[in-house]
Amino acid sequence: MRISMEWLREWVPVEESAQEFGHRLTMAGLELDAIEDAAPAFSGVRVGKVLAVAPHPDADRLRVCQVDAGTGETLSIVCGASNVFEGMRAPVACVGAVLPGDFRIKRSKLRGVESRGMLCSAVELGLAESSDGLMDLPADAPVGADFREWLGLDDRILEVDLTPNRADCLGMLGIAREAGVLLGQPVQGPAIESVTPAVDDAIEVRVADEDACPVYAARMISGLDPNARTPLWMRERLRRCGLRPLHPVVDVTNYVMLELGQPMHAFAADAVGPVITVRFGETGDRLQLLNGNEIEPGPQDLLIVGQDGPVALAGIMGGEHSAVTASTTRIVLESAHFSPRALAGRARVHGLHTDASHRFERGVDPTIPIYAMERATALILQIAGGSPGPVVHAGKIPTAHADDLIRLRRDRITHVLGLALGPTEVERVLAGLGCLVDAVDDGWQVRPLRARFDLTREEDLIEELARIHGYERLPQTLPPATAPVASAEQETIDRRKRELADMGFHEVISFSFVAPDWAEAFYPEVQGLALANPISSELAVMRPGLWPGLVRTAAHNLARQRSDLRLFEHGLRFVPDASGLRQEARLGGLLCGRAEPEHWQASRRLVDFFDAKGVVESLLANAEGSVRFLPTAHPALHDGQSARVLLDGHGVGWLGALHPSLRERFDVPELFLFELDAVVLSHAHVPSFSSLSAFPAIRRDLALVMDQDVAAGEVLAAVAELDLPVLQETRLFDVYRGKGLGENEKSVALGLILRAFDRTLDESDVNSVTKAVVELLEARFGAKRR
Repeated sequence: MRISMEWLREWVPVEESAQEFGHRLTMAGLELDAIEDAAPAFSGVRVGKVLAVAPHPDADRLRVCQVDAGTGETLSIVCGASNVFEGMRAPVACVGAVLPGDFRIKRSKLRGVESRGMLCSAVELGLAESSDGLMDLPADAPVGADFREWLGLDDRILEVDLTPNRADCLGMLGIAREAGVLLGQPVQGPAIESVTPAVDDAIEVRVADEDACPVYAARMISGLDPNARTPLWMRERLRRCGLRPLHPVVDVTNYVMLELGQPMHAFAADAVGPVITVRFGETGDRLQLLNGNEIEPGPQDLLIVGQDGPVALAGIMGGEHSAVTASTTRIVLESAHFSPRALAGRARVHGLHTDASHRFERGVDPTIPIYAMERATALILQIAGGSPGPVVHAGKIPTAHADDLIRLRRDRITHVLGLALGPTEVERVLAGLGCLVDAVDDGWQVRPLRARFDLTREEDLIEELARIHGYERLPQTLPPATAPVASAEQETIDRRKRELADMGFHEVISFSFVAPDWAEAFYPEVQGLALANPISSELAVMRPGLWPGLVRTAAHNLARQRSDLRLFEHGLRFVPDASGLRQEARLGGLLCGRAEPEHWQASRRLVDFFDAKGVVESLLANAEGSVRFLPTAHPALHDGQSARVLLDGHGVGWLGALHPSLRERFDVPELFLFELDAVVLSHAHVPSFSSLSAFPAIRRDLALVMDQDVAAGEVLAAVAELDLPVLQETRLFDVYRGKGLGENEKSVALGLILRAFDRTLDESDVNSVTKAVVELLEARFGAKRR
């Protein structure tokens, strides 16, 4: 929202500078983004009157003008503008003036004719990006007056970034109300009175869905002057607020929107017909918008419909066929309240974002459509003349204040703010914000303005008191210290996250929304839940897993020369099923780049499948159950380098290398992913002490030849099933393929660590264990001892 300080001072006596007032707004929650000058620096420009215009004796396109600039003498100025005429008032840069860009005006000769100044266009003064000639000033502009001072160009513009809940400040009315209560000053807006109909010319209004459009008002105005021009004061206010003047009627509707916060629209009456209807889109509807785009409205698009079909996308943009043009003399003026729920996201669906949609999506005061209609009518009649018909409206105009009372307790204010505000101050602030306030025994009963959609409960009112009183003035009172107690499950997850950090991983937090094509690429078996109103097309479905966010983050870092990455994320995945939407906690990770940090003694080996597998094994080291890795294909993982993670035979996650096709698609190098059920990780068994044996250990190594398809994990799991008391550990320390073995064979070397707690083992004990292991592996896998 752009705020002209000069315009604001017409509503509220603001004596502070723009910087001081901008800081006050920021501290009250209306963040100041920037302060700009209303016009670039220039000096020496006066209001001049052209007394005579004669052709240049030596140039067909030049004119020699005699100009009164209030200096006591007539200035001869050579001008090339085609719109100059005798009697015209225009800005005059006298000799010695300095224009934007440090352009200095000197006495000169143009084609042999002396020129003592320059008649200026709006472009030359930095007041417009383009113009068709000199800046034509009103006939009552005082000749000789300092142009900058006369037009108030030393005004400052505040650019304020409003949060979505403060749509009430998207108009000068709301900003003035805020300024009044912050400064303790009265607010005085323009006097707006009802305009008496001059003719019976009226249009019939029909609303098909009153929930979507609770109020719709329309008024016919005929006999407009097609030669009317928007007055300079209005064009200037529009310019300073970031809008471009277009046509007197359109400029009035924009002006009222900036003034009162109520978007309006004007239709060419002949294009609308005798009846105007508000309804949702139907099959066969088509509409060409003012921007030239042609759309086919859907059943969720609210439309304004005339005799020949849709004439506007309600609350968003009008249609080209019904637009007001320079020849229009009869209009239908619209002022309506559209429900934010009905318009939410509809502009974005059609690739639009307009001033009207920005306001209606956030909520516009439902009580002011008629008020805005009368204001716009009076301004149109003042500028373009015409005969107004009666205001016709559908729906009931609600009262200015909400129906529901909010109870505000004195002790609650003190408890929340740590500050006891006096009754007088509480009532001053709330009344200044437009609320109706009634004192009761323990506090107040409050009815806020309907324009304040964000005031619905006691805490909202307390926040308003804090804002206006000043956040920086609140005492710094610490609450009693109470240490939060994490659950055992959460503490276990936190330990796993710290463990990953100790291994060099960085935690990332990505959006819970992903692009539909990313979700399908990684989880084609899951139909992602589509959002009804996505932030963007790149964030349109709920994520069915963590891998898309991890890979996107990796791609972002890889593009910035961060090639060695270890990332993890703990978050929810969303899986639709027959019962609704399952939300499952997951822990996912990604590895790529070097296996060790760069160092002159370190190897340059890149991470591989077994590095990722080691991370998963470490995370599941204390899991309640037996962990296995089963080679299994996954659509997002490389064939032959993917595994299902099993805990007691139940799948709890996946592990593997990103599929080459996805690597090429997302432009990333070889990387490895894992994703585990976080619930399993949160239920780790509690470690317990076991006594140490005083007797020595014995190691016996075995080399076994077996089929190369036998997984090493299955071999270790089989040995563990023997549950031999003296077999404390089985280590896989070598795998060999090559000379001396068959084409489909491999040699697996196991180290058996044996120890007893009551005696020193002898050779018979060792042979017994070795025999049991070899016989089991022979029976189960066909293994043979080398």
